[in-house]
Amino acid sequence: METQARLLRRIRILLGVFVVGLILSGVTAFPLLWELKLLARWLAWNGVPPRLLQWILIVRDGLIDTYGKYPWLAYGTDWLAFGHLMIAVAFIGPLRDPQRNIWIIEFGMIACVMVIPLAFICGPIRGIPFYWTLIDCCFGVFGIIPLWLVRNYTLRLNTGE
Repeated sequence: METQARLLRRIRILLGVFVVGLILSGVTAFPLLWELKLLARWLAWNGVPPRLLQWILIVRDGLIDTYGKYPWLAYGTDWLAFGHLMIAVAFIGPLRDPQRNIWIIEFGMIACVMVIPLAFICGPIRGIPFYWTLIDCCFGVFGIIPLWLVRNYTLRLNTGE
C-alpha cells in the first residue's frame, strides 16, 4: 500500500514531464524555419534515409517560399505554440490538486486520443507522408501514458489506497 505522499509525488513528477513536453512542443513551433534549416543540414551530414531527408527539404523549401511571399502565415504556428503553452498552464491545477482537477487530466487524455484521427484524416488531405503521420500520432500515444498513470494514481488517492 502506497502512502498518499508517494502517490502525490509520482503524480507531480509525471505531470511535470507532460507539462515540459507541452512547453517544448509549443516553444519549438515559433522558430520553424530556422529549425528546419538546421535539421536539414544535420540530416544531410549524417546520412539518414533519403526519403526522410527529401521530405524535410520539401518542408523547408515550402516554408522558405511561404515566409518569403506570405510571412503572416507563420502567425498560425505562433498560435499553435500559444495553444500548447496555454494547455501547459491548465495543468497547474492538477499539479496543485489532482483530485479536484482530475477533469483536466481526462481532458488531456481525450486530446491525446484525438491526435490520432486528426493525423489520419488531415495528413493525407495535406499530402503528409504516411510515416510522418505515424510520427505525429506518437505525440498522442506517448502523451497519454503519463496522463493515464496520473489518472490512476489520482483515483487511488481518492479511495485512500
